[in-house]
Amino acid sequence: MLSAYVPVLIFAVIAVLFAAVTLLLSHLIGQRKPSEDKLMPYECGNVPIGTARERFPIRFYIFAMLFIVFDVEVAFMFPWAVLFQKLGLLGFVEMVIFVTILLLGLLYVWGKGALEWE
Repeated sequence: MLSAYVPVLIFAVIAVLFAAVTLLLSHLIGQRKPSEDKLMPYECGNVPIGTARERFPIRFYIFAMLFIVFDVEVAFMFPWAVLFQKLGLLGFVEMVIFVTILLLGLLYVWGKGALEWE
């Protein structure tokens, strides 16, 4: 029974060795020419201004989470649309319930003002 896991163990050992050898070779062969420009944080080519410990309003995170929720909703709709005829009326009713729950959630966050961008 344990012999079934031997290939997985071998693969894991090879993966760890590959990562270790790659990092070691990169450290040994790679060029190190640090300069002031290379040691600066990269911010899309702009010169960084201020501290990196800036606080962002919670609305950015809420907006991002809402985007992910509704993006996943669309990901669930594609397989449903492909199998729409095979699922019949029951599949249609289930999707209507699913979309209704998400629509109620959207109306809730809209009412709370989470979608207002000031």
